[in-house]
Amino acid sequence: MRKILTALLGAAVGMALGLAITRPQTIMVEARAQAAASDPRQLDRFIAAFDRIHAGYVDQLDQSDLIDAAIKGMVGALDSQSSYLDWKLFRDIQITHYFGPASLGMETIPEKGRVKVIAPIDETPAARAGLRAKDVITHIDGVPVERLTPHELVIDKTRGQVNTTVRLTIVREGEDKPLELTLAREMMRLHAVRSRVDGGDIGYIRIRLLSDGTVQALGKAISELSSQISADRLKGYVLDLRNTPGGLLDAAVSTADAFLEEGEIVSVRGRTAEQIERFNARPGDISDGKPLVILINAGTASGAEIVAGALQDHKRATVMGTRSFGRGSVQTIVPLGDRSGALRVTTARYFTPAGRSFDGTGILPDIEVPQDIPGNQENDKALTLAFELLRGTTAPHQTR
Repeated sequence: MRKILTALLGAAVGMALGLAITRPQTIMVEARAQAAASDPRQLDRFIAAFDRIHAGYVDQLDQSDLIDAAIKGMVGALDSQSSYLDWKLFRDIQITHYFGPASLGMETIPEKGRVKVIAPIDETPAARAGLRAKDVITHIDGVPVERLTPHELVIDKTRGQVNTTVRLTIVREGEDKPLELTLAREMMRLHAVRSRVDGGDIGYIRIRLLSDGTVQALGKAISELSSQISADRLKGYVLDLRNTPGGLLDAAVSTADAFLEEGEIVSVRGRTAEQIERFNARPGDISDGKPLVILINAGTASGAEIVAGALQDHKRATVMGTRSFGRGSVQTIVPLGDRSGALRVTTARYFTPAGRSFDGTGILPDIEVPQDIPGNQENDKALTLAFELLRGTTAPHQTR
């Protein structure tokens, strides 16, 4: 028993930095010991409690269930991003990561027994149904979220077969009563980047996802826009990161790097000074230094916040919109052994070049514009003001 518990506790405190992870669906990494060994006296206390409960509780208890409960108890003392994945959920997450079943097209995080929406992704069931950043999901198909097991929540409810429906009950700030939305699951085949010319002198670029192909698509978009607008007429670019819910760290770094000639883009910092990784820009600005306005909102999260924070700190872009979501932590998944599940634990936080952590606080725009909907609507106030700013027809009103 001591050997088993020592291994579990060691895995809980000894995590590797998961540098390629900015989304809930993470990539597995190896664990390596980075903390001092557990105090044997504390381990004895834990084992004594386990033995007493297992031997003396009025009902017969399964040892595996007790171990599961003990791990969940430890993880429950951490932040809401850390969790225990039992072996069945861990197995199914690995399968769905590679084969991608139909889903709803939204990023979420757990919060106080409920589920908070980070952002719906453009042109997905979640976006079409009207989900918004920071909506709180309280029920799925009429069942309270807190009653659902992690497996039911991640695999059985939000994912499933194409065209099957899910009924969500949500609580939205400013609404007196809960709202009910019905969504149909779809296979996600999304274009990460879309672009267009506005008024013959500004390039508009919408980044919906920060994935493996984003930087290549961004380069193609810039090339196409510059071919449609002569250099002497081009006023600049609007980079729309509203409702862009993170993605891969490498993609975020490369996207920011595309507009920078030098300097730090982001640092990833763990518990100790040795657990710091810095990512720096390489020479070359694909926009040739043209003015840049970045749009953010409450659905701008994680990797998208890395991009906005880096370009803001380097004075390379004017950031406009509303405060971003504030998801700036790294979760590492560490397997606990064969059929033993895994731990998903927060092991580091992201910091902008100026040393700002945006985890829980978000990125504050340079110019605040209370407009939370991304896109191409005629009444998109933030986008209109971004165009005016680049054309010099409106004066900026700084909030930072």
